[in-house]
Amino acid sequence: MTTPDTTTELPGDTGIRNRAYRKIGWRLLPLLFLAYVFSYVDRVNIGFAQLQMSEDLGFSAAVYGLGAGIFFIGYFLFEIPSNLLLQKYGARVWIARIMISWGILSALLMVTQEAWQFYLIRFLLGVAEAGFFPGVILYLTYWYPNARRARATAFFFTAVAFAGVVGGPLSGWALTALDGAKGLYGWQWMFLIEGIPAVLLGIAVLIWLPSVPAKAKWLTTEEKTVVQDDLSAEDTAKPVHSTWAGLKDPKVLLLAAIYFCFVLGSYGIAFWLPQVIKGAGVSDFLQVGLLSAIPWSAAIVLMVVAAKSSDKTRKRRLHVGGAAVLGAAGLFIVSAAGGGHLILTMIGLVLATAGVFTALPLFWSLPTAFLAGGAAAVGLATINSIGNLAGFVANYMVGWITTLTGSTTWATVVLAVVLLLGVGLMLKVPSKLVDR
Repeated sequence: MTTPDTTTELPGDTGIRNRAYRKIGWRLLPLLFLAYVFSYVDRVNIGFAQLQMSEDLGFSAAVYGLGAGIFFIGYFLFEIPSNLLLQKYGARVWIARIMISWGILSALLMVTQEAWQFYLIRFLLGVAEAGFFPGVILYLTYWYPNARRARATAFFFTAVAFAGVVGGPLSGWALTALDGAKGLYGWQWMFLIEGIPAVLLGIAVLIWLPSVPAKAKWLTTEEKTVVQDDLSAEDTAKPVHSTWAGLKDPKVLLLAAIYFCFVLGSYGIAFWLPQVIKGAGVSDFLQVGLLSAIPWSAAIVLMVVAAKSSDKTRKRRLHVGGAAVLGAAGLFIVSAAGGGHLILTMIGLVLATAGVFTALPLFWSLPTAFLAGGAAAVGLATINSIGNLAGFVANYMVGWITTLTGSTTWATVVLAVVLLLGVGLMLKVPSKLVDR
């Protein structure tokens, strides 16, 4: 996959300016992309582990749902402090710390034998990973003005879908091919081999990732100047700068509620997609993994196309809302299939995954349009931490409804309705504030 062309023409563009942003794209985005791939693999591989782990350890769907979701409690509690520490110590050091610690803890899930161990390690994993995603979103504001940022953010966010494309088959292979090797279950091998790359990438970040353009040795003095001029002019025009205003601003809280709705739908898909495919009649774990790659592949295509259109037209709300509506429609199709029709289920999953996971990266063009400075650090972390509480709600809710009803059908309907609620709330965001 190539990095996006973020050289959108701006007034006064020069060859120096375009060259600077092209260098930034090639130097930063591939490493951040790989980091997010393994962040998401390590966050949602629990969905594949459930296929085998629950039976091996005797965990019910409710126990699994609580364990999968408790990650987000730790994530919520440490999100804002983590982003403030990123500002203090710099992106290079703090992002590396996050990645190394989460990789170690993700691998430690292989020692789980009791429910309390499962809960504890998942909680600590949330603490360790807190701040990574909003930290990177904040980090991108140090390098890209808003007119160029949506495509850079979307490229970074395609890592989620790419993680599904490669993580599904990899997890399915580990569950089947390695089950019993060296006396370990397949799910234990899966946690180990998918946790190690995060540690190695964290070390790479520490070595290669500059915190700000001024410290990028691969930019010339002229290139650093034009980038800083773009960023300074944009920050001056943004209405919210004060650090704690990013926590108290009503617009930030509204966006947090919208993001909560979208994230609830996304984790309902990400954590339970393997179970939905299995419920549609696919029993082989490797086949489940291969089929799960199809919706994620569709999501990659739609993310890139929609981000390019969003940057070109600047109609941010329309693109975010349209993608979320598509996701809700896909979930309704999945619920209508009722687990009895594989083809219909897969069509629904393709639409749902592509829609929801396109809405999420495009969403971040909304708060970054009006938050700057310390307000951006706190505001972005606030939105992401509140929004990601939906990960806890989604997993516990889907697990509880599945245990109660014996299927994921009604849980899928609830997820679709919540997505539409998020679209309704987004209509309250003034277009003049974010459509730029």
